[in-house]
Amino acid sequence: MPSKIKEHYLKAIFFLDHKGEEVTVTALGSIMGVSKPTVNNMVKKLKALGWVIYEKYQPLQLTLEGKYAASQIVRKHRLTEMYLVEVMGFGWEEVHQIAEEIEHVKEEKLFDRMDEMLGYPTHDPHGSPIPDAQGNISKRELSKLSSCAVDQLVIVQAISEENNDFLLLLNELSIGIGTEITLQKIQQFDKSLMVTYNDKTSVFLTHEVASRLLVEVNA
Repeated sequence: MPSKIKEHYLKAIFFLDHKGEEVTVTALGSIMGVSKPTVNNMVKKLKALGWVIYEKYQPLQLTLEGKYAASQIVRKHRLTEMYLVEVMGFGWEEVHQIAEEIEHVKEEKLFDRMDEMLGYPTHDPHGSPIPDAQGNISKRELSKLSSCAVDQLVIVQAISEENNDFLLLLNELSIGIGTEITLQKIQQFDKSLMVTYNDKTSVFLTHEVASRLLVEVNA
């Protein structure tokens, strides 16, 4: 039975691949916080499980079996986050570490029941897509708020990373998934954005904050 650490490596490869980044031993070592020899040793184990294709000095590739296995770990994690928020009342900034533990539970019926109780959600509390039981993942074309044009009305659909400090800041700003934002002005000096939302008067968002908010234009 695969260990938690093997599944964490598999998930890291999955995320790098979905970002369109080259999956190298160096990149994995950076994510996992370990040395290249440690990564090499683990990659050999993942290869033995039939999860990755690995040739020396070549980027790693997930096999079909590896892609499916990774998608199901991600599915368990994101369903758990959604359940914790929607059913148990946790804040979206509180659920990541809990889901990190629960995603390794092997009983599929637990997650199928979560899925059913939640009404088969397609995205988690942070707007990230939830793979279905077959490993399919829905895709949306979203833009960074920082790249939008002045006078556009946009809707926040996701955030680019689940950083707790960032989520707490969004709580303070009263910005969440579904918030409608109108971009009023872009400061030339630091690229900060003046916006309005939730009937607020003008608010300035730093370029870093705006670049982490993924939005779709309200046509």
